[in-house]
Amino acid sequence: MTRIVRCLLPPFLLVAAQVSAQQLDFSAADRAAQGLPRLHSLLVQHRGELVFEKYYNGARANRPANMKSASKSVISALVGIAIAQGHIESVDATLDKFFPEYLEGDEYAAKRGITVENLLTMQSGLETTSNRNYGRWVASRDWVRFAIDQPLVAEPGTRMLYSTGSTHLLSAILTRATGMDAKQFAQRHLARPMGFSLSYWPKDPQGIYFGGNDMEMTPRQMLAFGAMYLNGGKHGDTRVVPGEWVAASHQPHARSPRGQGRYYGYGWWLRDLAGMQVPTAWGYGGQLIFVVDELDLVVVATSDSVPGPTRHGHLGRLYNLVEDQILKPARLSMRQEPAEQAPGSNSHYGDGRAHIGHPARSRGISSRGHCKRFRDSASLRAE
Repeated sequence: MTRIVRCLLPPFLLVAAQVSAQQLDFSAADRAAQGLPRLHSLLVQHRGELVFEKYYNGARANRPANMKSASKSVISALVGIAIAQGHIESVDATLDKFFPEYLEGDEYAAKRGITVENLLTMQSGLETTSNRNYGRWVASRDWVRFAIDQPLVAEPGTRMLYSTGSTHLLSAILTRATGMDAKQFAQRHLARPMGFSLSYWPKDPQGIYFGGNDMEMTPRQMLAFGAMYLNGGKHGDTRVVPGEWVAASHQPHARSPRGQGRYYGYGWWLRDLAGMQVPTAWGYGGQLIFVVDELDLVVVATSDSVPGPTRHGHLGRLYNLVEDQILKPARLSMRQEPAEQAPGSNSHYGDGRAHIGHPARSRGISSRGHCKRFRDSASLRAE
């Protein structure tokens, strides 16, 4: 299913948008998608319009998908909102301000200084609760204590250690800082302004909503979330997430040990795709949101999240599909557009976003492996 809708744009931009939409051919992507037995959905938004939407292997548009770890990008958004509203002082707020009862004693001295930013960037220094430790963690009686009691294996802020325990601590921080549980806060300040209600979201034994895993959204809701980030934190004319938070979230704060060309921002992966560094909300099994500023494009894919024999190789093939059959053709199409659509003609966005042809994207990391850090919580509250 392909949808092309006219936008309310000046005539010369309308012509360019029509040309671009006509040039984007998703037939190859559709054929590749049909060869993925675990794929459930593939959606593409370009220049504010849903231009491709198709469901596979019995999936339906109205069935929520388990986002798995793509939930971490949502938790990040909630933290940004909480800072903007003054519930959390800044990304430099430390664990001891929220969990004093868990951090008593000299053995916790080094852990008391772990910051919100350390948790957002997977640089808490705590041993991971994911992978080999995941089963023991979720079987424990107190997930927050288990995460905090993990040994320090690196100095906070120096090394990326992917851990769902870090984002679960952020969910607990949101609960304590805002006076409402994370789902209530998310429903009031994220989902409702975007026009939908949150679906199922599990809790830990203490009633803390699972931070960074197992949230559910429909593919269209995931697309709306990605589009809000593409639009600098706005859903239409409604401010949802501060623009400065979006920018900070999509900068590389940590180098990933998972491979060349991969970095981590505030709850978002940054991955080299089609010659671009693309912010990606990633979830186990192939739950993905790609936010491509250069192309004014958002791509969503959902997949079967249950382990099985067809899982092997699925994620790699899905990445190849998005890169080779969507991003590369879209980039080539933009390069072939008329002169009226040359760099600078996208100024109708009015949000200062960089586009293809603009090398200054403020995404380079320093020799120490860190980007310019987000600090100014007052500017968030002032927006």
